[in-house]
Amino acid sequence: MSGEDTSFVIDEVSNIIKDTIERIIGGNSYQHNKVNRWTADIVDHVLTELTKLGKPFKYIVQAVIMQKNGAGLHTASSCYWDNTTDGSCTVRWENKHLYAIVSVFGLSI
Repeated sequence: MSGEDTSFVIDEVSNIIKDTIERIIGGNSYQHNKVNRWTADIVDHVLTELTKLGKPFKYIVQAVIMQKNGAGLHTASSCYWDNTTDGSCTVRWENKHLYAIVSVFGLSI
């Protein structure tokens, strides 16, 4: 395997996240009764797509969906790992009605 085949490629992960959110939420308005399902579907689908890449990583996927109502939201993460092999990617996505923040952490096996 070449380095590209075994590395955490942020653009590749970011595209998977964006495509997944678009497919699952798209232009929908915030619907409290659907948020749990959307969140579960997003993390499951992103994890499935990452696994299909066949790279030697353990993945952690986290998602937050929040209604746009003027409230503040701040998130942060910190990782103690090997920057040459491990990686992370966070995507902030929004439409007129809601925000979605999805983070992926890839830890080399």
